[in-house]
Amino acid sequence: MTTGGITGLVLTLALLLVVIAAIQPLARRLGLASNVLLAAVGVAIGALAAFLLFTSFTDVFNEAARAVVYLRIDSQTIITVFLPLLLFQTALTIDVRRLLDDIAPILLLAVVAVVVTTAAIGLGLSAIFGVPILGCLLLGAIVATTDPAAVVAIFRDIGAPARLTRLVEGESLLNDATAIALFSVLMAALVTARATGVEEPGSAMLLDAANDLAVGLIGGAVFGLVVGRLVVAGLLLLDDIKAAEATLTLAGAYIIFVVGEYTLGVSGVVAAVVAGLVVSALGRSHVAPENWRHLLNVWEQIAFWAGSMIFVLAALIVPRLMEDVDIYDILTIATLALLALIGRALTLWLLLPVLSMLRLSARVSHSYRAVILWGGLRGAVTLVLALGVVEAPGLSDGLKRFVAVTATGYVLFTLFINGTTLRPLISWLGLDRLSPVGEVLRRQVLALSLTDVRGAVEDAGRRYDVSPTVVREVAQSYARRAEQVSSDTDIETEIADRERLGVGLVALAVRERGLILDLHERRTLSTATVDRLLRLTEALLEGGRNEGRLGYMRVVRTALDFEHGFRVAYWLHRRMRIDRPLARRLANRFEMLLAFRLSIQELRPYVDERIRPMLGRRIAELIADMLDGRARQVAGALDAMRLQYPDYAEALERRFLARMAERHELARYDALAEEGLLDAELHDDLRRGVTAAEARRDALPRLDLGLDTNELMRRLPLFVELGDDMRARVRQLLRPVFVLPRSVIFRAGDKGDGVYFISSGAVEVRIEDRRIRLGRGDFFGEMALLDNRPRSAEIAALGYCQLLFLDAGDFRRLIGGDADLLHKFETIAKARAAQNRSAAT
Repeated sequence: MTTGGITGLVLTLALLLVVIAAIQPLARRLGLASNVLLAAVGVAIGALAAFLLFTSFTDVFNEAARAVVYLRIDSQTIITVFLPLLLFQTALTIDVRRLLDDIAPILLLAVVAVVVTTAAIGLGLSAIFGVPILGCLLLGAIVATTDPAAVVAIFRDIGAPARLTRLVEGESLLNDATAIALFSVLMAALVTARATGVEEPGSAMLLDAANDLAVGLIGGAVFGLVVGRLVVAGLLLLDDIKAAEATLTLAGAYIIFVVGEYTLGVSGVVAAVVAGLVVSALGRSHVAPENWRHLLNVWEQIAFWAGSMIFVLAALIVPRLMEDVDIYDILTIATLALLALIGRALTLWLLLPVLSMLRLSARVSHSYRAVILWGGLRGAVTLVLALGVVEAPGLSDGLKRFVAVTATGYVLFTLFINGTTLRPLISWLGLDRLSPVGEVLRRQVLALSLTDVRGAVEDAGRRYDVSPTVVREVAQSYARRAEQVSSDTDIETEIADRERLGVGLVALAVRERGLILDLHERRTLSTATVDRLLRLTEALLEGGRNEGRLGYMRVVRTALDFEHGFRVAYWLHRRMRIDRPLARRLANRFEMLLAFRLSIQELRPYVDERIRPMLGRRIAELIADMLDGRARQVAGALDAMRLQYPDYAEALERRFLARMAERHELARYDALAEEGLLDAELHDDLRRGVTAAEARRDALPRLDLGLDTNELMRRLPLFVELGDDMRARVRQLLRPVFVLPRSVIFRAGDKGDGVYFISSGAVEVRIEDRRIRLGRGDFFGEMALLDNRPRSAEIAALGYCQLLFLDAGDFRRLIGGDADLLHKFETIAKARAAQNRSAAT
């Protein structure tokens, strides 16, 4: 491209950006989705440019018109440059955990609905108009992908339900991947069929197409998952530099798409979507909250430019694609619109209810389904894919025109008919109105807020010496409004306790998530702990929302249990003598319990300050009791670990306070710089001093399990009386073992494999319905060895235990060479047998 050509292209794109900027406030004032207005303006610009260039009306604007008409950016360039950005940003901003709540209906809409709609369009158009089936299926795949931008913008503007927005946004994100992958497979099949002279697809061709589609989707998902995790790992290496983090994710989006699509032969669209979801799910816990907000803001701006530009560029080619439209074309477009509605309706009303019957999804109401059906707007991706067919070599001109005209006409139909009538439809169905519970809560919030504003007005008046008459006038206006709203609201009688409790528990979980993110901001918690705590707050939120008190407390109990990873680490310790994974898990648990304690302490005043005025005294007291019970459970678990590892507990607390002090110090320097009391050089120097000290500090103290055999033996009276030689011999035979609370050490009926000595902790002996506790200095498991019988009882740890294990063979050799030691074991064994018989009677 010449220098002049580059200059013209850049100038044209810059002018289009000016148009895009001007359209945003205009769309807001007209109450239209910006994409609808962008499409109208883009089509108008393209038509006007063609008119000015190819008529003799005037030659003044020929150069500008020629730049628009001959703006040659092909479909492949548009897809490669803009599509990865749009897909990655949409996935990045989706709350993956909330998405998973409705993953079954979203996948049904994003995958099954695309296939059903493609089939309905392909079979219907082929039967009605006699077009070859492969061409009709290709058209079906092109128009099966929906554009979320306009619909979601309307939803958010009018306050549509969050679940409806989530369903439409999730479908639009994932069906792009399905539709584009299906388009690629059908395009390849069509080119192959035309080259071989085959008009109709045979079973072998269909099987190959299905196989290619499955490989593309699955391969893209796996590739996206792997590279997404690599991007997250890379973010940890960038020293919290915001610009570097944003740059890495931008590069990652392109690398994932291009390598997947053009090198590995898998779906780059699927790879980009999955990678974005992975970064979204893990990024909040791996990236500092302030940096994460910056990252989302950068991507929001990038996606706005990319989405608007791709829409305008696609709209500019509409006049070119819609040349010489006749009544036959209009009839074809109308038929396509009807078939597309039928295909989506089949999925929504026949297949979607099956998910509810199988308990795979909560029920989707008829009003939701009606909006999803009518809200399936098509946009830039459909236009770009249609342009790709026009540019494809090896296809007939008739097929190219059929696909281009029909697809483009259908896009315009959905934007200007569906898009402009969607808002009235939502309003008519009542989906823009608050529920009765929401309306009462709104009045309660309004009353409390107006009262707070009144107090703020009075304080400001005194502080700034405003005329008392003016202050009284303004304050009384708020007081009258608050009194009027309060008189219409009695939250304790209008909303049932169960519903108010659910609202309170959701608010509590949201507040706790904010507290966890605050701790993350201070670099107080490790990444693994932040990730688990964020998952926990999501579980608390869902438990409180769906099951109330029982659901919330069930999650609380689960949170204090040991995860599956603990079991694996414990097995490695017991069987393979690998201690590091267990020590790391225990350290993370210690840190998690400490974070629990800190957040619960902050939540208690929140109940009094926010929940009590909002939801009433009874609900506040109930939530406070739940928090107190949770605090006692956390304190018990934390105290057990403190007793086991007091030095480690102190190290964690010291680290927490130091991190908090550093955050306060940095904030102080920033405030002074903003006030102009510190110049830039001094401010940077002070910050470097703090960050250097922060960098020298270990991320997390290492937890020593304390399994030194010598130290453990000193705690056992049984071995204190042994001579030095015998003690040294025993020390070589003993193996240290760490046991988690509630872990079963062995069960009744097991083969006696050795004896256990309790160096610290306590265990419970369970013989039928009897319970006997043993503590430090005791031992167990010897009776099965002395009597040569299976274990007669089950032994479980009551807390964290440090044991010493002596193998059965070593035990027999040891007591065989020391009569006194044998006598001690036999005496204790007889006493225990007598105790068991006494307990049985």
